[in-house]
This record gives sequence, structure tokens and C-alpha cells, in this order.
Amino acid sequence: MDMEEKIYGKLFNKIILHDESHLDVLLDTLDKDRAIYLLVESVKYCHNMSAFTLGESEVISKCIRVLNRESEDKDPDNDIN
Repeated sequence: MDMEEKIYGKLFNKIILHDESHLDVLLDTLDKDRAIYLLVESVKYCHNMSAFTLGESEVISKCIRVLNRESEDKDPDNDIN
């Protein structure tokens, strides 16, 4: 019998949490690159839920592209998408 993966929850409908301590570990080990990744994922999730106007989406999209470009310029091998 295969054991099913226990899922505590999902952040932004993408990042699987296995239990409450998993969230604590994520928050306690947060660095700049991971923080940017999580912000981008949260904005994508909100956009998909129609939380922003078209103008707001455009501004946020540009901000994400600038942050990603700056992050990639510092470390081209680091893919945060």
C-alpha cells in the first residue's frame, strides 16, 4: 500500500506545507532570494484571484521584472521563477 503524501496546506496554491512546523522552518530560514520568490508567488496568486485592477497588475508586473532582473544580474545561476 502506497502512503499518500500528507498536506497541511498550500501557500499561494503552489508551495506545499507538510505540517505547521514546515511553515515555521520556511519563515525562520527566509533569505532575500526566497523572500522575493514568495512575494512574486503571492502576487501571481492574487492576480489569478482578480485582486488587482489592470493598472495595478501592470505596475506589479513591472516591479517583479525589475526585481527578477536585479536578482539574476547578481547571480545568473539562481533561478527564482
